[in-house]
Amino acid sequence: MTTAVVRELGSLAHRAAHPRSGEPCACPPPAVLADRPDGTVVRSGAVVAKAHAPGTDTSGLLTRLGLAYDPRLTGILLAPLEPHPAPPLDDRPVTLWPHGLPVDPADPDAAPWEEAGELLAGLHRTPAPPALALPPMRGPAKAALAVARMRTARPADPATVPVLEAWHRLPAWARDEATAPAHRAHFLCHGDLHLGQLVRHPAPHGPWLLIDIDDAGLGDPAWDLARPAAWYAAGILPPEVWLRFLDAYRAAGGPAVRAGGDPWPELDVPARALTVQTAALAFAKSATEGRIPDEVEQAMIDACARIASLPPELGAGHPS
Repeated sequence: MTTAVVRELGSLAHRAAHPRSGEPCACPPPAVLADRPDGTVVRSGAVVAKAHAPGTDTSGLLTRLGLAYDPRLTGILLAPLEPHPAPPLDDRPVTLWPHGLPVDPADPDAAPWEEAGELLAGLHRTPAPPALALPPMRGPAKAALAVARMRTARPADPATVPVLEAWHRLPAWARDEATAPAHRAHFLCHGDLHLGQLVRHPAPHGPWLLIDIDDAGLGDPAWDLARPAAWYAAGILPPEVWLRFLDAYRAAGGPAVRAGGDPWPELDVPARALTVQTAALAFAKSATEGRIPDEVEQAMIDACARIASLPPELGAGHPS
């Protein structure tokens, strides 16, 4: 993102935070909260401005903004300041949001796993607003993009073979090559759940809310549980933390998994897909940065190797 665009995002956020001309201001200078290919976020005072990825489907974004603005999802999704984008910058759509306090990465014991489970259950239980023609949630598309990025960064690298083998064992819908099974495809989904997608609003002591609707839409709700499930299966997320999250989701009536017993018949395919996605991004990022994968990244790569070593009948995916 160019300096000029970052500056303009800061100005947009500042004007939205101070809509009355001449209002006294003690805000610090605008701060860049994120600057990645999929979005740049700049904060000024109580407002953040986000420039979405180049090529973003503006129609789909408008529909997703309407979803976040829907009163039935108050208390679950952080609502934008307005249910429509601001003027674009460099052909990138721009949205304005209230600032919320994110999860503190330095205090993992305070991570809101139970709240995340409860929020997802509430999202998944909410009927899709009939007035919105929601697109499919973008979870499988993001997984496919990660694999494509790995192939570009490490062409013909034999180290990536287990990741590709694990990828090819997934059913077509999990590779974004077909629609999800009909009975699993009609739920409201976030599409990219991780702890960075939660904030307290109003900051600093308000309730936790889900943010970032870029990948939201209709799909299999198990996908939203898949990242922590994959971390648990790879030995990264402690069992007690995984159970806190899963139990809170179940207690709140979440429909992604059965109410009791083994959740893996529903979680297996999405969790394997997120394992592949994470491993593929690890290979791509480490190649770009000229380093070897770190310990956590290697754990996900190793998990792909275990998936690839399964007999075909165990690695082909559950049809449901």
